[in-house]
Amino acid sequence: MSEPVVMIEKAEGVALVTINRPKAMNALSNAVRVGLAKAFADLEVDDEVGVIILTGAGERAFTAGLDLKELSGETPSEGGDDGAAAVASGNDVVRAMETSSKPIIGAINGVAITGGFELALACDVLVGSTQARFADTHARVGIMPGWGLSQRLSRLIGIYRAKELSLTGNFVDAEQAERWGLLNRVVEPGELIPTCRVLAADMLSAQPHMIRAYKGVIDRGFAETFGAGRQIEREENRAARISSDAIKSVRQNVMARGRDQASD
Repeated sequence: MSEPVVMIEKAEGVALVTINRPKAMNALSNAVRVGLAKAFADLEVDDEVGVIILTGAGERAFTAGLDLKELSGETPSEGGDDGAAAVASGNDVVRAMETSSKPIIGAINGVAITGGFELALACDVLVGSTQARFADTHARVGIMPGWGLSQRLSRLIGIYRAKELSLTGNFVDAEQAERWGLLNRVVEPGELIPTCRVLAADMLSAQPHMIRAYKGVIDRGFAETFGAGRQIEREENRAARISSDAIKSVRQNVMARGRDQASD
């Protein structure tokens, strides 16, 4: 019996979602897109999961993007031609990530190419191994991006750098990606998932409802002008005010954590 193309492992409030097609460089076949869309939808309503880590199997590829062999008809569709596959072949995978209230940490273990680059950019935090590389080959393939790359990338690394990558199709390696602000940090391959789990644990140590609300404020404001974003923040600030007793309790917890980190 073959392994699933999308694997989910849950432990201590964290769900590790793995694209499991290493022999095909974790290409996004119909079955993978259906599986990912379902995974993120299911995890959104799973109260035992507070943070999600997304990665690819092996060390060669996070994902090489859409399965061009499948799309061209060279190989049969893994997911079949059913309704779920038709829906997931659109923007549903990225949409499911965009609408997730839970932080998604991208563990970029290898190449993230075109659609795979878009999938990475839909994460909230990106940690790369030294094997991570990014490329946008939409212009070379002759396909216009549809999962947000043309808009997200320029906002993240600047319009000139984004144009260089997208109009050439050239790769950017992990170290350069970190310098440009595309990756939060770069670690050795064996440290990638452990590093992401530490970040996830740090997130889980905060108040769960605040993590979801704060992520929402950042995302909503990022899509607006600075002035509109500030207004969103003010409105959420007023709605989230707490009592003086609650502030005192929170202050004690924050101070205790600060002391613990200072002694490490």
